[in-house]
Amino acid sequence: MNLPRSSGVLLHPTSLPGRFGIGDLGQAAYDFADFLAATHQSLWQVLPLGPTGYGDSPYQCFSAFAGNPLLVSLEALVTDGLLSESDLADAPAFPEDRVDYGPVIEFKSALLKRAYDNFRAEASAELQSEFASFCAHQSDWLHDYAVFRSCKDAHDGKEWTKWDQHLRDREANALHFWSENHAEAINAHKFYQYLFFKQWVALAHYANSQGIKIIGDVPIFVAHDSADVWANPQLFDLNADGTPRQIAGVPPDYFSETGQLWGNPLYRWDVIAETGYQWWIERVRASLAQVDILRLDHFRGFEKYWAVPAEETTAINGKWEDGPGAALFTALQKALGQELPIIAEDLGFITKAVHALRDQFAFPGMRILQFAFGTDEQADDFKPFNFPQNCVVYTGTHDNDTTVSWFTSTDEGDSTRSMDEVHKEREYVLKYLGTNGKEIHWDLIRLALSSVARIAIVPVQDLLGIGAEGRMNVPARESGNWGWRYRAGALTEQISQRLAELTAVYGRKPKAEVATATEEEE
Repeated sequence: MNLPRSSGVLLHPTSLPGRFGIGDLGQAAYDFADFLAATHQSLWQVLPLGPTGYGDSPYQCFSAFAGNPLLVSLEALVTDGLLSESDLADAPAFPEDRVDYGPVIEFKSALLKRAYDNFRAEASAELQSEFASFCAHQSDWLHDYAVFRSCKDAHDGKEWTKWDQHLRDREANALHFWSENHAEAINAHKFYQYLFFKQWVALAHYANSQGIKIIGDVPIFVAHDSADVWANPQLFDLNADGTPRQIAGVPPDYFSETGQLWGNPLYRWDVIAETGYQWWIERVRASLAQVDILRLDHFRGFEKYWAVPAEETTAINGKWEDGPGAALFTALQKALGQELPIIAEDLGFITKAVHALRDQFAFPGMRILQFAFGTDEQADDFKPFNFPQNCVVYTGTHDNDTTVSWFTSTDEGDSTRSMDEVHKEREYVLKYLGTNGKEIHWDLIRLALSSVARIAIVPVQDLLGIGAEGRMNVPARESGNWGWRYRAGALTEQISQRLAELTAVYGRKPKAEVATATEEEE
């Protein structure tokens, strides 16, 4: 992928401000796109956009194809005539700087249901035709997803392996009977998807019109409790009752002495290969219909992945198994007929074989500045003077602490380093940057933007200069993640001007803007 020298901001839509307890695809999202354009950014990176399940993690979704209805803007539904202003009047006093998922899900689900009831009762012919067209175009995955969600609702949210056995095993008669007797519940879930995609496509088109490309995120693995696994059990390493035989994770690393046990089922890559990688081709095609560029999470798993017996309680006793390698990406290129716009998340335990796979397809890898100043050998790869041009540099990611907290925290945090190692790292940071560290977030932003990396991405938390309260995710922590939001007005004019200036100084301002500015001077 050959992108021009550019930069952008990492912000998941759930973190946007707004009155309904969670960021959504309404006006605040358009305002953020305007902020990006005003500061000469070319990229908006988001996390996976799917419907979240256990732990509210966007990396554990009910579908790899569906969107998250919690992101639907209720105010836009008023504009569309599907809700009234009075429907929104009784909104609870949600926290402004954090998502309290339980009450948000209860509140928004009720209003989405009301919107569907209003649609059934009085939708215009145009709206009905639009919905029917959406269902037809998304038929490859939409019906299975909607049936899955309706079954899950009827089974009090239990995972699909604990449903009635006939539904669990997708027996034809059981599915037919269910679809006939739960048609409205199934249709409602299709309608929520219609609302999400209508709003997301409009926002993405607006961002594109402002010169902003969207970087999406594709996790290598899918959640076990998902429509993907329920509808395609033959593609996954499962027992006869649908439970995983082996599960995904990573061995002990920087973040954890016992590794990370993710719990996702593993693919049967041999079976997938026999289909010509069709499920993966459809997944990537669907993703590229939503976003412009894909970040492939856990890229090393395509070369080799860590397989852990499902009965284990830590990731220590796993083993490396062969992934699909180049065959998958060759199939994707052939099917999609284009250079794959992919960023490889090549972090963790990386081998020469992983680098070779990445480089074979010219995928840019990732460089994290928070990893650049340690004493271990791997830190050398993250030092800016060792960057290749074809990479994406981040001050930190959604899995890291904020830059301010990383630099100032008085405990060892979530890494395996000692405090002595932390102090040595901070001394090196100050020497490397030639700074006193009082604005460490801007120091690292400047370092990222000034580097030779073709793309530089900054989490919005680092633009705001906030501490640990802004952390999005602590790997291996089961709850308390994914909730951070910023308040309206937090992205001040001072921040905007400073980011715009640095972006221009270090040659990341879009060329069209540079040309226009030159023409105006003449």
